[in-house]
Amino acid sequence: METRERKSLIEALLFVSGEPVTLAVLKNITDLPETEIKQLIEDLIIEYRERNSGLLIIEIANGYQIVTNPSYAQWIKKYKSTSTSNKLSMPALETLAIIAYKQPIIKAELEQIRGVNSDGVIKTLLDRRLIKIMGRKEVPGKPLLYGTTREFLQYFGLKDLTDLPTLKELTREEAA
Repeated sequence: METRERKSLIEALLFVSGEPVTLAVLKNITDLPETEIKQLIEDLIIEYRERNSGLLIIEIANGYQIVTNPSYAQWIKKYKSTSTSNKLSMPALETLAIIAYKQPIIKAELEQIRGVNSDGVIKTLLDRRLIKIMGRKEVPGKPLLYGTTREFLQYFGLKDLTDLPTLKELTREEAA
């Protein structure tokens, strides 16, 4: 298979996935070496940017994904406003932030921080696959432990959890 064909294969796999795809998954599917896959993706990233495409390939959530070009955001927002909303409520964002920074965390700890019952919000976040059950805490009652998912990283455009702003960065932004 020629380089152009290998590049097109990677492009097609990224397009149909609809979510970030890791190098390991691409290697398993294509039987190409990870170093070659990485180079092919880097070449595609450059090609998309140089032709100012409506789509871009980005590294996100420990993988690669085809996304829309932010230059066309106003039209995409207009288009998306005709479909159902995927925005999160303030209680959901608050709960998600606590889980992201304190994970793994049990519901009782989460509710102690928030000061309110979080059953409905947790169910919504689980349904939207932004959080997941990571296991059970080894204490009486063995409560469920919650943590964030790859979909969480994708939703917020994060490569990994280290991309979350620190408390120091957040307080600096509020002061500005």
